[in-house]
Amino acid sequence: MARDPRDVEQIEALHAQLRDVLARLDAALEQNATLIEQVARLNERVAELLPIAKRKKSRPRPAAPAVQEPPPKLDAAAQKAFDERPRPPPKPDKPESAKRSTKPSGRKPVPGHLEAETHELRPDVCAGCGGAKLDVVDELVEEKLHVVKEHQRRRVVKRKTCRCRACGERTTPRSLPAPYERSKVTCEWLAWLVYSKFVLLMPLDRIRRDLAERGIHMAMGTLVSLIERAADILAPIDGLHWKNLLAGSWMATDGTGLKVLVPELETAHNGYIELYRRDDLAVFQYEPDKAAENMLAKLRPFTGTLLADAEHRFNALYASGCVLEAGCNAHGRRKFRDAEGAQPTLAAEGGAFLGAMYGQEQIAKELGLSGDALRAHRQTHIKPIADQFLDWMNAVAPSLLPSDPLTKAIRYYQNHQAALLRFIGDPELPIDNSPTERLFQNVAKLRLNMLFAGSTEGAHRACVLLGIAATCRSLGVPALAYLAWAFERLGTHRDLYGLELADVTPAAFKRRRRQR
Repeated sequence: MARDPRDVEQIEALHAQLRDVLARLDAALEQNATLIEQVARLNERVAELLPIAKRKKSRPRPAAPAVQEPPPKLDAAAQKAFDERPRPPPKPDKPESAKRSTKPSGRKPVPGHLEAETHELRPDVCAGCGGAKLDVVDELVEEKLHVVKEHQRRRVVKRKTCRCRACGERTTPRSLPAPYERSKVTCEWLAWLVYSKFVLLMPLDRIRRDLAERGIHMAMGTLVSLIERAADILAPIDGLHWKNLLAGSWMATDGTGLKVLVPELETAHNGYIELYRRDDLAVFQYEPDKAAENMLAKLRPFTGTLLADAEHRFNALYASGCVLEAGCNAHGRRKFRDAEGAQPTLAAEGGAFLGAMYGQEQIAKELGLSGDALRAHRQTHIKPIADQFLDWMNAVAPSLLPSDPLTKAIRYYQNHQAALLRFIGDPELPIDNSPTERLFQNVAKLRLNMLFAGSTEGAHRACVLLGIAATCRSLGVPALAYLAWAFERLGTHRDLYGLELADVTPAAFKRRRRQR
């Protein structure tokens, strides 16, 4: 029986719809599989983060800050004085020289003083047709920073011994300069070792491994003995620096701890490194402890102003009348900044006075003022701010509790007022002791690398080399070049140079470089 054509068309349409539904179902199944895979990955991530969240939840929460008791009520006179207290002066405008430069920023060129390693590249054949006849029509030049690792070499000196035809006397020329007699290394090599240890702050075991990778196997004891020799050679220079500090009108000091191995003790001894500096001079000294007797014995010849922290061990020195006390305003400024957590408004007001004083000091520095000009600037611009600051503290102090952090900051300035403001009348004094504290950054890094000094003598020798390195850094003198120069003039050929100690210091080296 023949089918109706209309039935056939309907069946084909139903088949087409069925195929379309099956295709959509396959796409939905694929999408569902993708979603299942993503959910599985999320579940794995949640399983990783859940233990971390539990640990954080188990940690004890910090206790809520205690509610500060309200300050005691003031009588009418005190309240009036508090209301009429001086306000912090506005921040001074910076001079034109201190404003941000409008020079275009961008990629800076490679320094032109560096020795150039030049490579000229030319194509051999044409990239288009392969032809070999090429004419230069343009040149592209590019400059990059390059490094060549320093070469460890051996220096061989052959000295010819000759006999005189006239008298028959044998003569042998003197060898090249060396740091000491029969030394295994040259002056330049010993300078490189000291530079690596006390300027680059590399531990000796790391230097030893670096040498071993180049095929130079040296015992640790050999490196230690070379450092000892270097310190002994430079000790007179360090001693001359100390004499210059004692003869000056002022100096600054600070200290930090250093662990030292002592044979009689089971654990490392907690020693103490002191730094004494003035302008471009820096001297480190090691003491077994912070006893006042050691410091008094060292500073007995000194008659001037000592810029130091407010420590009790200096009281006997100031009581002698030979040394004036100068304080560090950076410490006082930090105390006011720390007090902002308890007294945000009042502590910020007190800090604004100190900020204004520092702003005027920065202006004087940018103008290059010194001597009488700097004293006049401080008397004109900083002293009025300091007077207002003292009046402000006298008005605010009665309204504070004794335990308030702001009370401690104010009491610090009231107790050490003369010392903290002494710089206003003395143009040689800085406003704080921050330069001295910054020199301890390298000591802290070196202490972290080496952990401790191997002996008391090692601590003393380390202080000598640290002082020489710090003095070179303050003077802007390349320490590696100075050390090699000094070892040549203080070593085996010292009699040929015939120089006094004052002519072998980093300052003398800087003068010679300027003359050349």
